[in-house]
Amino acid sequence: MHSSDHSAHHPALAHHFQDLEQQKDTTWLAMWVFLATEIMFFGGLFLAYVIYRSSYPDAFAIASNALNVNMGLGNTFVLIISSFTMAMSVYSAQMAQTGRLIVFLILTLILGCTFLGVKYFEYKDKFDSHLVPGRHFDFAYHHDPITGATLHNEHEGASNKPSSGHEATGHSKKALREIQIFFSLYFAMTGLHAFHMIIGAGLLIWLVISAMKGKFSKEYNSPVELVGLYWHFVDIVWIFLFPLLYLIGRHHHG
Repeated sequence: MHSSDHSAHHPALAHHFQDLEQQKDTTWLAMWVFLATEIMFFGGLFLAYVIYRSSYPDAFAIASNALNVNMGLGNTFVLIISSFTMAMSVYSAQMAQTGRLIVFLILTLILGCTFLGVKYFEYKDKFDSHLVPGRHFDFAYHHDPITGATLHNEHEGASNKPSSGHEATGHSKKALREIQIFFSLYFAMTGLHAFHMIIGAGLLIWLVISAMKGKFSKEYNSPVELVGLYWHFVDIVWIFLFPLLYLIGRHHHG
């Protein structure tokens, strides 16, 4: 009874719940429902990717060579390590080890920001290379369709204005449209993933502040567990994105 009374009067207990256990069960159910909607959300993009990849395999294989596989691989390792630090955060919260909890949350935050920093430079390269779908898209001028090597103007002071892609290397307008579909999916899928990473970083900052205020204990640590589940989900999404966008068909020259 004493334990039940303590739970019923816990400062973190919302007024519409009987005890912390009921509150925890409800929040976990809500999180799983939320993740189910996220799976459907990302699932639509993955389905679009599968349809277009099967329709235009050569164009997608050529376009994948323009992606920096080293950046993608590095970010993959960063997120795998962040999953470990997030798991340690959850364990520390369950054991009421506040100091360790704060350290692991900060480490996870640093790794998440590292991922976003790498993604910023990767996006910047795509913008500088005119690889953003639209009127200025110019894949063929900047990237060799076989090796993926960047083509630079050899003349000092020459105009940086890109030439027409199909005129530069013989790609047809149809092929360029298909390549643009790849980059449209690339920006949509990785951009949505990065947006979820930014949300996760915000949640980690909130957890760090809450932990510093001593809000978590063995009886109450659900927020850390739920954010951990969210973080692992975002990491898993990237595990699928990396091979689909960066690796599959990379060495296929069509």
